[in-house]
This record gives sequence, C-alpha cells and structure tokens, in this order.
Amino acid sequence: MIFVDSNIPMCLVGAPQPVRVDAQVLVERCVAGGERMVTDAEVLREILHRYSSIGRKEAIGPALKVLLNLVDDVLPIDRNIVMRASEIVQGSAGLSARDAVHLAVMERHRITRIMSFDADFDRRPGITRSAE
Repeated sequence: MIFVDSNIPMCLVGAPQPVRVDAQVLVERCVAGGERMVTDAEVLREILHRYSSIGRKEAIGPALKVLLNLVDDVLPIDRNIVMRASEIVQGSAGLSARDAVHLAVMERHRITRIMSFDADFDRRPGITRSAE
C-alpha cells in the first residue's frame, strides 16, 4: 500500500512542469503493479486550499477527480490522528503540520511508503518516498 500526497494529482492536472512525467510514471507503475493507493482527507483539503489561494478554482474539480479515481480509499482524520500529528510536529524540526497529519495517518494504517515530491518525508525514519 502506498500513500498518495497532494502534489501528485496537482502535477498531473496543473501547468506543464518537469515533474509531470515523473508523476505519470509513478502512477502508471503502481497501477501496473496492482499497488493499493490511498490518501487522507487532508490531501483533499490541501487541493481545495492551494487552488483557491492561487485563484485557480477551476482546477479543483479536475485535481480531485484525478486523485479520487487513483486511490482505493480516502482515510479519515479524527481526534487521535490530530493528537498524534501534534506529537510528530513538535518532535520534528522543519516538518509541516500537514505532513505530520499524513504521517500520523500512515502510522495508524501501517503505511511505510508515500508517493510524493516533498523531500521532507525523507527525514522520517521508516518512511520510503517514491518520487521517480
């Protein structure tokens, strides 16, 4: 099982950029290998926030559609996840609250792999980031 971060669908539907091909290859490799892909509710919120904040609201629907068509499940965020994320972010210099939420979700569901272009995940022991 692999966790899909928000930058993957955003690369697939956003403006042309060098990592778009990398994102396509990562997704195709997982699909071809029958890999179970999941995300969490925070990733959906990140997409809403990012495209709203940069005035590209028309991209919200396509990005959400791509993500929801890719993943097998959207994992919930509850009080225990937020409390664990709080512990993670307080103990990890330079780690964002959003990333801490993802890591808490991954920890709860015993997910050790993440598909992301965010190198901050490389600092987390036990997590393997797929980015190429």
